[in-house]
Amino acid sequence: MGKIINRNGWPLIRFVVPIFPEVNIFTRQARLTTALGPIMVATVADKLWGWRVEVIDENNYRGPRNKQGLPDHLVLQKENPAAVVGFYCGLTSTMERVWKLSEFYHQEKAVTIAGGWHAHYCPGETLKESVDVVVHGDGEMVIRQILDALKAEESLKDIPGISFLEDKQIRTNSPEMLETPDLNELPYPDFGLLKYAKVKIYPIGRIRGCGMNCEFCCVRGRPRWADGQHLFNVVKWLVETRGARRFFIVDDRLEENSDGTFEFFRMVFGKYGNRLDFTVQIRLETAKKTGLLGIMKKAGVRTACIGYESPIDEDLRTMRKGYSSSHMLEWTKILRRYFRIHGMFIIGYPSKEKRKAIGVQEIIGYFRKFIRKASLDSVQMIHPVPFAGTDLRRRLEKEGRIFPLELVPWSRYDGSYVCFEPDNMTLRELQETPIRLMSRFYDPLSFFRIPLRTISFPVDYLIRGWRNWYRDWYRDVVKYGGHRLIQRWQRRQAKDGFIERLEEYKPK
Repeated sequence: MGKIINRNGWPLIRFVVPIFPEVNIFTRQARLTTALGPIMVATVADKLWGWRVEVIDENNYRGPRNKQGLPDHLVLQKENPAAVVGFYCGLTSTMERVWKLSEFYHQEKAVTIAGGWHAHYCPGETLKESVDVVVHGDGEMVIRQILDALKAEESLKDIPGISFLEDKQIRTNSPEMLETPDLNELPYPDFGLLKYAKVKIYPIGRIRGCGMNCEFCCVRGRPRWADGQHLFNVVKWLVETRGARRFFIVDDRLEENSDGTFEFFRMVFGKYGNRLDFTVQIRLETAKKTGLLGIMKKAGVRTACIGYESPIDEDLRTMRKGYSSSHMLEWTKILRRYFRIHGMFIIGYPSKEKRKAIGVQEIIGYFRKFIRKASLDSVQMIHPVPFAGTDLRRRLEKEGRIFPLELVPWSRYDGSYVCFEPDNMTLRELQETPIRLMSRFYDPLSFFRIPLRTISFPVDYLIRGWRNWYRDWYRDVVKYGGHRLIQRWQRRQAKDGFIERLEEYKPK
């Protein structure tokens, strides 16, 4: 590789979680938490003799900044030079930031490593951007081997599950996703490695892979999981060593292994009652497992994030969601008895078949009607995003509908922008519809309802009880916060001229 790891003292490996390219619905929460993957890989690296380790999460960062207000890596490098830098590439929209940082560290003579879904699916593109090594799959599996080889100045050719450049050619050693044989053997995540940050919501997880096959999702691999006991031990350790009280379980589908999930929450309830606060992600059909929902509520699960995607059956069939809209309201009503519900939706999904005559107003009507009847506590509306590695991207590429990256770069792949030619509405309609729907939900009148609900608390409490009063009060707080965020995004979009450039585009 041509780079020498400094032997004067223990060299530093710095893991970097790149900042979002602009304000989005995750911005506020990101300042309270971090990404679990880089923390896990850093924890494994920190157990190696002869290395120092730190993690910089640019979204949760309180250190020195440059003139653009971004984390100043020049200062970081002067204070504590990194010999190896690992980049988290799990979010496509942050890849341009990764490339900029990798170029900087390349000039600093550091070895650069990239891991995450985007790097896995686009190793050639990633290696062309001053990245030395791309990791395929679980980073905990190979970080030891990579660091040992670098320290000994040996070749990487015998390390499985990585891609790198050799004689200006891309060499890939077993491109299949590396999987940790036993997730119970992973160490507890060491959040103490996170520098210049404050964590209030601790990400934890025990399930990797997904048994579903949604067209728009790039998560692949057979479902695997650690025991419920292992995750409970992680929670107990974080409570005892860091005073943790709020947790986000990052598993895409918490119910994938229902028995282990039940056992985990049973142990949490037995130890802590409902004193802890959990946010989880589950599929809508989990409503049928009332025994599981009951123990989750008892153990402190307050919010469930659910990927509804769409109330339109044609969309659900095309997405391969595995259910129709017929039971969505019924299941939602059951779930609302237990948790606050954050609903996630995709607007304007491209059809595989010739769509019936359904206009944008009718589509908006379907979504508004469902959201109103479901009485969701918060919503997230995004555009369909053809991420690298998804069947959706392959289909749209075959149809010649995806805009070139010169026009819609990876930084726009965060769900806030149109990435392809729609089939059932104009470009402007597709761009504006998610914001129109969220503006209706996150209305400014919630600002006035907050003090009214506060004043009426004694009476409301006697009539409806604490739970119903607090839920409505909290929902209005969330709605007003969402309104302020949407206003910021709309002001930025108005100055951007993005949709005008798309409308002027003529394919070659």
